[in-house]
Amino acid sequence: MRDTTIENDRQALSQWLTERPDTTSVANFVSGPGISKLSLRFDITRLREALDQCLARHDFMGDMQAQGFAALPLTRNPDMPNISANDLSGRYWLRPDDSYQEVVREEPVDEALFSEFDPLFADTYFEQVHAALSARFTVGRMRVLSKGVYNCNSWHRDPEPRIHIPIISNPGALFVVNHHVTHLPADGSAYFTDTRGYHTGLNGGEHRRVHIVAAVAKSYQTDH
Repeated sequence: MRDTTIENDRQALSQWLTERPDTTSVANFVSGPGISKLSLRFDITRLREALDQCLARHDFMGDMQAQGFAALPLTRNPDMPNISANDLSGRYWLRPDDSYQEVVREEPVDEALFSEFDPLFADTYFEQVHAALSARFTVGRMRVLSKGVYNCNSWHRDPEPRIHIPIISNPGALFVVNHHVTHLPADGSAYFTDTRGYHTGLNGGEHRRVHIVAAVAKSYQTDH
């Protein structure tokens, strides 16, 4: 009996080879399900100046280039100003093994309680960023998140969406929401990311990636 799959695969490969991959658009933002650009924009030069100012006041992140992941909290719960380890991570779900079963990790965080911008960073441009976001949304934890080179977050989902504002990036830094992958340029833009879906951030570049990430508080929390 003739194996028709051989000829089918040869013809398919010949067709695929006639189509050249687009190697230019990967350096741009491409909106898709679960990720969109807001109208809101910030001054990228002032964002980077504020990052330097904040890191000069608090060495929480240490050497960001060497860290696989580091976080600097910009907001806090005024009734409990000390930030716990769980406050830096919070509740999330993932499928950790080949059983494909979803499991829950960490304790829930009430985003609405993180309403106060940390006075340590007052008078920096980040305070204006927080004010601009708060005028539009109910903002919870707002953090500076850094990813080292050749590094990836876990494939997980969160209880609520996030707003991302890239400060330092490179074309190898990508964001994935479910099946959509794109780059978020550090040009002052702000992006809505529906991290209630499975997602990850990865840095496949040779330089660090640093974003402001603000949780959108409200009644988005779910237990399943």
